[in-house]
Amino acid sequence: MADPRTPRDGEGLKVRIAVLTFRRPDDIAATLPRLVEQARTVTDDRTTADIVVVDNDPEASARAAVAQLAAESADIAIGYEHEPTPGIAAARNRALDTATDVDLLVFIDDDERPSPSWLSLLLQTYAEHHSAAVVGPVVSEFDETPSDWITAGRFFDRLRRPTGTPVVVAATNNLLLDLHQIRRLGLRFDEAFGLSGGSDTLFTRELDRRGGRLVWCDEAVVTDVVPASRTTRSWVVRRALRSGNSWSRTSLELSGSPAQRTAVRLRLCGQGLVRLAGGGARLAAGVVTRSPGQRARGIRTLARSAGLLSGAWGYVYQEYRRRPKP
Repeated sequence: MADPRTPRDGEGLKVRIAVLTFRRPDDIAATLPRLVEQARTVTDDRTTADIVVVDNDPEASARAAVAQLAAESADIAIGYEHEPTPGIAAARNRALDTATDVDLLVFIDDDERPSPSWLSLLLQTYAEHHSAAVVGPVVSEFDETPSDWITAGRFFDRLRRPTGTPVVVAATNNLLLDLHQIRRLGLRFDEAFGLSGGSDTLFTRELDRRGGRLVWCDEAVVTDVVPASRTTRSWVVRRALRSGNSWSRTSLELSGSPAQRTAVRLRLCGQGLVRLAGGGARLAAGVVTRSPGQRARGIRTLARSAGLLSGAWGYVYQEYRRRPKP
C-alpha cells in the first residue's frame, strides 16, 4: 500500500481545513483560533496545514473577522474565499476549487468546535486506512437546555461506531477527503441540492458507489453548538422531514436507467409507507401510555416518512432557502 503521507511523489503532505460560513461572524471568531491550534499541532517537517474560510453571504459578512484573525496567526495561513452563489453546495465546491495543490481537505462547520487532537486523529486514521474519506462524530451542545419532549425524542442523538468501521454516507461537518482520489473520480457537489441540503449525502454516496472507501474515526469529535432557535419542536420536525426528503432525492439521482429510477421510486414509497405505519403506531402507543418519548419518536418517524414519500415523487424541501436580511 502506498504511503498516504507521501501522495505527491515524495513531497510533504499538505492539509487544508475548510470552514463554510453564512452570516455567523461570532462563530467564525470562536472557531478559527481553535483551528489554528489544530493546524499547528500537525505541522512538522513532513506535514503543513492551513485554513480557508468560504463565506456564502453575498454581503461578505465574515471578511473583516477573518482578516483580523489571519493577521494574528502569521505562522498558519488563513485564506478567505467569497462565494456569493446561494447554496451550501456552491460553497463546498469553492472549497474544492481552492485546493488544487492540496492533498487532504478537511471540512468543518462554522458553528462547531473541534476536540483536542481532532485533526491529528483524522490524519492518523487516514494514514492507517488510506481511505478516500475519514468521517468523525458530531455531538451537540446547547445554548439552552432542550425541552423534555425533544430530549425524549432523541432528535439530536447520532450514531457512533468503532474507529475503522466502513460507512457509506457522511455529512461535511466532520469530513476528511483524499483529494487525489476525489479528483481521479471527478466528484463535485451537485448545486441542484444547494438550497435543499443533501449535496454532501449525494457526494459521499456517489463516492462509496464508485469504490472510494469511507471509514469512521470515533475519537475525532467535533461539538455542534446548537442555538435556541434550533431546539424548537417545529425545527426538529422539519429537520427530520428534510432528512427523509434528501435520502429519497439522492437515491433517485444515483439511479441509472428510467426502469431503475422507477424501481427506486417504488422502493422508497414502500419504505416510506412502512415508516408511516410504524410512526403512527408509536405515536398512538405514546398517547395511550402517556409516554412523551414514544410520542416524540413517533412524530419524528412520521416526519421522516413524509420526507421519503414526498422526495420519491419530486417534492424538494428547501431548508437553506434564503430569506431577506432584516
